[in-house]
Amino acid sequence: MIRNIIFDIGNVLTDFRWKEFLSDKGFSEDMADRIARASVLTPLWDEVDRGVWDIEKLMREFIRRDPEIASELRLAFGNVKGMVTKRDYAIPWIQHLRAHGYKVYYLSNFSVKAYEDCQDALDFIPYTDGGILSYREKVIKPDAEIYRLLLSRYSLNAEESVFIDDTEKNVDAAEALGIHGICFKNREQAEEDLRQLGVDA
Repeated sequence: MIRNIIFDIGNVLTDFRWKEFLSDKGFSEDMADRIARASVLTPLWDEVDRGVWDIEKLMREFIRRDPEIASELRLAFGNVKGMVTKRDYAIPWIQHLRAHGYKVYYLSNFSVKAYEDCQDALDFIPYTDGGILSYREKVIKPDAEIYRLLLSRYSLNAEESVFIDDTEKNVDAAEALGIHGICFKNREQAEEDLRQLGVDA
């Protein structure tokens, strides 16, 4: 029996809209692509979410990849408000699940910068039973440690839990630990998959 619903945040309970965010800041499509190739689309982005490096060190590493756009990179990531935005269904969905007796948690790769600058997108957090943001723990999905940490911190049984994430490798990592997994495409699909597990979604 499923008792615990664990949500990823980006592109599940919120939109992670880095392309639109860069466009909003006035960058051309070509420049936005160039900025992304030096930052979001590199393995360095994992370090943003891991929270081990400070912002200035990360910025230096972004710039080292494309020194000609140093000022653009600093402008892009000086403030990331609008990179993560709310989805209106997040709170009602969580409320519905909790009203039907399920515990609801979050487990997300998330940076301190996004947490500080995108608070409005995280307005669902007080409605949950708890969760983990990667930057606080210095570990990211799909490392098994972050899933084990959630299970142990909240005394959850893996077989009574389901994890919903939009990235297949993160779902696979959860399933390897005995957690049920759903690869998120949209709310309707996820609700149907939850119902297949016996959840009143």
